[in-house]
Amino acid sequence: MKSWIAKTVLFSAVVLFFACGDKTDVVESGTYQGTVDEVEAAKTEIYVKTDDNKTLELYFTDETKLTRSGSKVEFSELKKGQKVEVEVEKTGKRLDPISVKIME
Repeated sequence: MKSWIAKTVLFSAVVLFFACGDKTDVVESGTYQGTVDEVEAAKTEIYVKTDDNKTLELYFTDETKLTRSGSKVEFSELKKGQKVEVEVEKTGKRLDPISVKIME
């Protein structure tokens, strides 16, 4: 019985590890260009693949400025594959998006 429990716990840990295995990078505060790799509308979150092949995980806040051609736009304007320029502030191991400009 103990062997079965141990195997179940181990299996669950492995599944959880791979389910959470998306690798994201933490970069220094600054401005980066890249492509929207994923949009999580329910979480107001995007993943951006930078031109130097890093993946940034960005959760929008009430203060994040989202623009296209200099005009403010809604989060729903973001689509996978769009070129963007993001300004981020590094806070510990988290990146806070200050601004996101849709370049297309």
